Amino acid sequence: MMKELDPLLHSQLRLAVMSILMNVDEADFVYLKEKTDATAGNLSVQIDKLSSAGYISVEKGFVGKKTRTVCQVTEKGRKAFEEYVETLKEYLNL
Repeated sequence: MMKELDPLLHSQLRLAVMSILMNVDEADFVYLKEKTDATAGNLSVQIDKLSSAGYISVEKGFVGKKTRTVCQVTEKGRKAFEEYVETLKEYLNL
């Protein structure tokens, strides 16, 4: 019986965000927006979903007068991502 792929990570944009965050200590919203080519609205929604699931932590702060949103992958998110990749490998080796 094949394991199911995590539906939360099986979205192109959420997977892209997680992939980026797995390789950096943290990334801000602007950086993620540039890297994923997503609209601000869509990226914001997907970040909220990942955050609600506990896969990433989101910190909102200010740099001067501008707001800055910084995202980091959590331990739970790292584990979920690694399991997702392992499950995907199983699918690919059918």
